[in-house]
Amino acid sequence: MLCVEVDRVVREFTPRRGSKVVALAGVDLAVSEGEIHGLLGPNGAGKTTLVKILTTILIPTSGEARVLGHDVVKDAAEVRRLIGLVFGGDRGLYTRLTARQNLDYWAALYDVPVSETRDRVEELLSTVGLTERADDRVEGFSRGMKQRLHLARGLVGRPRVLFLDEPTVGLDPMAALEFRNLVIRLRSEGTTILLTTHDLTEAEAVCDRVSMIDRGRILATESPATLGRIISEHEWVEARTEDTGLVATVTDLVGADSVENLPGGAVRFRPGSSESVRSVLQMLIDGGVTSIRTGHPSLQDVYMHLMGDRGMQV
Repeated sequence: MLCVEVDRVVREFTPRRGSKVVALAGVDLAVSEGEIHGLLGPNGAGKTTLVKILTTILIPTSGEARVLGHDVVKDAAEVRRLIGLVFGGDRGLYTRLTARQNLDYWAALYDVPVSETRDRVEELLSTVGLTERADDRVEGFSRGMKQRLHLARGLVGRPRVLFLDEPTVGLDPMAALEFRNLVIRLRSEGTTILLTTHDLTEAEAVCDRVSMIDRGRILATESPATLGRIISEHEWVEARTEDTGLVATVTDLVGADSVENLPGGAVRFRPGSSESVRSVLQMLIDGGVTSIRTGHPSLQDVYMHLMGDRGMQV
């Protein structure tokens, strides 16, 4: 069953001054039930705009989007009852209230029956590891603790689909790892999750599938591992040898732009095709090299290949 369906969605903005900005340019997306789906792209790619449309905050300029079969424009009220939304940072938290008071407030907004609110709040505080700080004001929380409270807030209504927009931005490595573990646990309990990020490690660590987006267009949708295999020209061969003549011969075969000198004396060749990989391996073996290893591209290789090395450009 599909939980999220996006068909040819376009979203345009017209500033008071300046030309029209196209944030989404005909996006198609499908997220299956029980899946953690990553929306991966640089800042300004359109990730947050798409999440805002799916969570009924924005209306698409054209196209259609559905969550659990409900149109996000025509059935907005029904969609809101079925989803949870977590943004990063301090937005959505009342820092002068305690963690418990924040969740009590959000439970009321989600129409959680008063008879169930106390148990629901205690369960959520335990889930995100904030039981011992439940009655402390949020203004004294670390960034990681605030982000865990954000997650609890997003789960108050027991959503069937949870949207996480850059949930680990600004977190230290341990806090980010704890947050990712919580996300994986939620998936095991049946929650469908759409996660936006520009963190390649995060996408590889938690996502079942990844859609790469840039300049308002979906470039590819695959599992993190498959995304690496679809551009085999990034497959590499790494060798350790002091035979400069052999290195020069292999370099002539693959091209100087496909050779990288690594720390410690190793040389990495990117042959450009599976056939060339075999040729490079045979050449190195015939040359007496015994320290050889091969590898597939990481998600970062795919990311840079599909989007290009744009530096600071957005």
